[in-house]
Amino acid sequence: MTIKPYYETELGKLYHGDCLQIMPELEPVDLVVTSPPYDNLRDYGGCVFDFKKTACCLRNIVKNGGVIVWIVGDATYNGSETGTSFRQALYFKEIGFNIHDTMIYQKNCYPFPPKNRYYQQFEYMFIFSRDTPNTSNLLRCESGNKKRKSTQRNKNGTTEKFISEGHTDRIMDNVWHEDVGYMRTTKDKIAFQHPAIFPESLCFKHIKTWSNENDIVLDIMCGSGTTCKISEKLNRKWIGIEIEEKYCEIAAKRIEQERKQLKLF
Repeated sequence: MTIKPYYETELGKLYHGDCLQIMPELEPVDLVVTSPPYDNLRDYGGCVFDFKKTACCLRNIVKNGGVIVWIVGDATYNGSETGTSFRQALYFKEIGFNIHDTMIYQKNCYPFPPKNRYYQQFEYMFIFSRDTPNTSNLLRCESGNKKRKSTQRNKNGTTEKFISEGHTDRIMDNVWHEDVGYMRTTKDKIAFQHPAIFPESLCFKHIKTWSNENDIVLDIMCGSGTTCKISEKLNRKWIGIEIEEKYCEIAAKRIEQERKQLKLF
């Protein structure tokens, strides 16, 4: 099978088609950042998502030391959350991936008023790795810590005192608060023609953390093209796959617009 890109730049290629057919034709990748459909919450042209086949294809294409960022949540049916996210995470572990981290993507929105439960405000970001990640450029944030006395409890139950040295910054938490909504998730108006886009800031942080320049970043269900756009911005090689042509068109326009802003042509 010879696959022809729908759109390409010097850094990347966007393919229109089924990721299960296209992935076996690709070179190994360093990082996957994707948010697959889950629990039939969206209708993508009647396409069926075969999770297990997709996971196995990813196992064959992700390099040793490579990372998958799998952004997913759970629907609620008949008063119970489905648990789809956990089943998927455990299956990745079953086929040879490590669950390197379980992160939370917290949204500052309240879309549906709950009846007998708290507002649902987050999705999981599972970080799967083939062996120890090759790259972990952990991001840092400001810290208000000052030099202070602290205590530490030992395994045997005893405590000991020590002085904590203050730092102006620290490694970020694994719960990321992201501003979402119209013209906040992205400034690209065209992107909102897609029903489920994740924030550019979220994608930016993951690509910075788990890859270096010239690494290959893949999004197997790239939708409006956020992963591809941010990879282009950060000088990563990228591959995007999208089964619906109308979304390929949106992704290509967003990438082209980013290239103009970067003055790449």
